[in-house]
Amino acid sequence: MQVDIVKVAQLARIKLKDAEKVKLQKDLNSILDYVAQLNELDTKNVEPTSHVLNLENVYRKDDVKNWPIRDEVLKYAPLTADGKYFKVPKVIEGE
Repeated sequence: MQVDIVKVAQLARIKLKDAEKVKLQKDLNSILDYVAQLNELDTKNVEPTSHVLNLENVYRKDDVKNWPIRDEVLKYAPLTADGKYFKVPKVIEGE
């Protein structure tokens, strides 16, 4: 497969010297030939993967707990809501 390296350079908005054009033309053709070679492989029995290792996220159960320090901390807050939450001024305008 041949690619017009001058056209690719124009699309990428880069200026290439003549020596760079020759080298990049050769490199790009090599890459595309390799991809074409990979396309010839029979992958119909190969399961798609997103990662080479079989990794899974490890989650822990989200346990809700009452912490006795909450009341101690909230008593020093300038504003609270129902004595349970910090109350802060609105900082985002909206509907």
